[in-house]
Parts: sequence; structure tokens; C-alpha cells
Amino acid sequence: MDLTLADVFAAQRAIRGKVVRAPLLPSPFLTQKSGVPFYLKMETMQPTGAFKLRGATNAAENVPAGTTTLTCCSTGNHGRSVAYAARARDFKALICMSSLVPQTKIDGIKALGADIRIVGDSQDEALAECRRLSKEPGVTEISPFDDRFVIAGQGTIGLEILEDLPEIETLLVPLSGGGLAAGVALAAKSIKPSVRVIGLTMDRGAAMHASINADHPVEVPEVPSLADSLGGGIGLDNRYSFRMCRKLLDDVILVSEEEIYRAVQTLYYEDSHIAEGASVVGIAALIAGKLPQQNGAIATILTGRNVDMAEFTKVVTGRDIHLGDLRLKGVPYAA
Repeated sequence: MDLTLADVFAAQRAIRGKVVRAPLLPSPFLTQKSGVPFYLKMETMQPTGAFKLRGATNAAENVPAGTTTLTCCSTGNHGRSVAYAARARDFKALICMSSLVPQTKIDGIKALGADIRIVGDSQDEALAECRRLSKEPGVTEISPFDDRFVIAGQGTIGLEILEDLPEIETLLVPLSGGGLAAGVALAAKSIKPSVRVIGLTMDRGAAMHASINADHPVEVPEVPSLADSLGGGIGLDNRYSFRMCRKLLDDVILVSEEEIYRAVQTLYYEDSHIAEGASVVGIAALIAGKLPQQNGAIATILTGRNVDMAEFTKVVTGRDIHLGDLRLKGVPYAA
């Protein structure tokens, strides 16, 4: 059954008081750069440091009777949010991740009392282990993106943006498995059909972009990225997020690692915010001149702040970064 705006409103009621209603802040620098009012939705202010808490909380509030343990596969932020939501409901949490997940995100999940399993070198391998675990009695899987309660929970961001900025013309949404983009686009376009919703992702290992182009879910190689939270597949048996993204997104724009590097610096030096590479892909597209002409207010979602501080320090101080076999030449920031 398709999701509707009613599902998003139900999620808003379910998570009220359990997540932060993140502010929508203007960015003077990005406003000047774009020529139109530019806003930042500060999901970095969630207790877990990322927007994923919304979907995880809504899903945890709607688990089947008899559930004792929540499990998921994750690139980090979803696992942290599931662990947080599980603890709030006195459930156990068992999080499956690949070896590509940064240690800082693993440590954050462990601190919430969850058990962790590192499985293979890709999100798909972690997912297979999660699916195996979910067959055990009392164990319920919460998908990072392809779950109707997760999608509805992420959609509450779209509700809040439209409440705070009804004149918005364009919404820039980081795109990975599509749970965020699907939910936000559903909410925003249901309330204001004219709003443009654009998905942003890295140009290496972008599974949803490749799947939309192929008109069906496909697998892509998973590679190290500054936007590591956007890595991973969408699942060949995808039920919701692929179809919704294909239908609701007006465009998908790819940005390079170099452009993400520059955007992390820009957000830090111009707006004094620490955010993950996945958070700044909309800013990266703006700075690189990849966005279509804007005629009205624009907003992007700062999805998370759970950075590897050693790597982040290298970026903001203009030093070289190694991402697997890719070497990014350091460039000091200059406005």
C-alpha cells in the first residue's frame, strides 16, 4: 500500500517529544552565493547527531507485539538511532555494519549499549546478516530506508520545513537509499505540489541514481567517500523508497569528492557548522554551479554531524585526504 501524507502526520504524532524539532536557519553566505534566500535544516542537533532518529523512533513505536530486540544494517547513523530508540523502549539492539563504516560511528553505537557485528565489505553483506538475524524469535528488523514507518518518520522533516518556510521553491535532499528523500518529497509535494525536490549524492557508488537510470534497483560497487553515509545499495527487493524516489524527485545531481571537500570547508568557515560530507552535498552542488536557476527560497538538510574528527580536521585545514585508492589534494579554504 502506498504511503500518504496521513502516514507522515501519524509519524509526527508518534515521535513528538522524542526527537528534536530542528530549527531552519538562514545562511547569509549561501544566500549571497545563490542569489535567493538559502536555509539549513539543522538535523545535526538531534540527540544522536543525525536525522535518522526520526525514522528509527517511528518504526520502534510501531513494532509487532513480542518484539524484544531491534536489528538493522547501517553505515553508522541509522544504527546509532536504532540503538537510541531501542534503549528508550527497553529493547536490545543488534547492529550490522560493513568494514567501511568509520570507527567513530561504531564507537558511538557501542556507547548506547548496542551489540555490533562487522560483516563483509559492503552494506549488502551487512544486510544479509541482518535479514538472517530478523528470523529469530523476538527480533524485528528496521530498514535504514525501505520501511514505511522509517520513510514516514523522515518525512516529518518535510512537514517542518513547509511549516517554517511556506514560500520555499526548492528542497535539496541528500540521497542514499532514499528513505529521507522519499519521505521529504512525499510531505513537501503533498502540501505544495510546485516545490522542486532534488536529490544530491556523490558521483561514485550512487546506487539510487544508477537504479533510477536503469528503471529498476541495481547493485553498484561501494567505495570509500567523504560522504560515507550515502554509501550502500538500495536492495534488489526494494519495496518503497526506489519507487517513491523515481516518482517524486524532480532531479538527481551528482557531486565529486573534491566538491564535497570544498563544501565541508565552506560550511565550517562561513556558517561555523560541523557536518558530515553527506550533509553538504546540496551546498557542494551550489558552489560547483550544478543547481538549476533559482527564483525563490531554497533549503537543504544538514543530515548529520557524526564526523571522524581527524579526517574533518584535515579537510578544514586544507590537507590531503586518502579515500581508498583515491587521493584528494588538499586545498586551503578561500571564500
